[in-house]
Amino acid sequence: MIVFRDPAEVPPGFGPSVVAIGKFDGVHAGHRAVLERAKVDAAGTGAPVVAVTFDRHPLSVLRPELNPETVVGVTQKLRLLAETGIDATLLLAFDERLAALTPREFVRRVLVDPLQTRTVLVGHDFRFGHGGAGDPGVLAELGAEYGFRVDVVDDVRAIDTDRRVSSSWIREALAAGDVETAARLLGHAPAVLGEVVHGHKRGRGLGFPTANLSDRLEGFVPADGVYAGWLVDESIPLRPGTRYPAAISVGTNPTFDDVLVRRVEAHVLDETALDLYGHVVEVEFVTRIRGMTAFTGIEELKAQIAEDVDRVRETLARRDG
Repeated sequence: MIVFRDPAEVPPGFGPSVVAIGKFDGVHAGHRAVLERAKVDAAGTGAPVVAVTFDRHPLSVLRPELNPETVVGVTQKLRLLAETGIDATLLLAFDERLAALTPREFVRRVLVDPLQTRTVLVGHDFRFGHGGAGDPGVLAELGAEYGFRVDVVDDVRAIDTDRRVSSSWIREALAAGDVETAARLLGHAPAVLGEVVHGHKRGRGLGFPTANLSDRLEGFVPADGVYAGWLVDESIPLRPGTRYPAAISVGTNPTFDDVLVRRVEAHVLDETALDLYGHVVEVEFVTRIRGMTAFTGIEELKAQIAEDVDRVRETLARRDG
């Protein structure tokens, strides 16, 4: 997948193209439905399919006090978009200048001039242009003028609750530690991405060394607790994407009083000599084993960790089987 970070980077003659526009936070099942529809629309002509999205949530600029925590970061978003099989992503820097564009200016500068858009796919709640003045109806009017068609794609809804699949619902599930519901809504495991850094090295002293992720993470960190999941290392030469089963701890480790911020730590099962320091890894959450608990002593903590590791091993073996 080609990534353009500015409309000026799109080469002359790239279009005509089929475009899907959205925040694509999480690249969840609803987003994938839009992108699949775009691929179908493009199939007859061979036109490239392009996702137009943003490098941050628009509310971070427009209403910072209302800005939600994102489900995925930019690196994760681009990888997930590439996995859908689309041809390109135009990643726009959402800043005051972009927010000030009128709907007509946005259409001309983003869709018409660089991409020669012939079809645009959006959701019912799509808004664009200064003050949110543009909606799918305004987009269709501009499309009639500039020569492109607008398809409004229906929401993907849960059969049992009729609730619309949304990034808000996914954030709600993750905040409750319900990573399994989040995975069903996403169509992939929820994950965080970050660099492995040095920690207090307590896990090693307890016999369960952990890869400690930096505080500067991409992705939504779920509720405190212990999870079964995977550590995916893209940094190993000749073995990119190496996946390790892992017991994952999220929280401040209340047994001790010197961890002031929430941490994500992953103990890779059955690997005693693994050196991940400085590696950028993705930690995928499969299921929550238990909540976070303070223990009265080291021996009690060690016994619980050993039990957690056994449960994680059993859980992942059952899932793979």
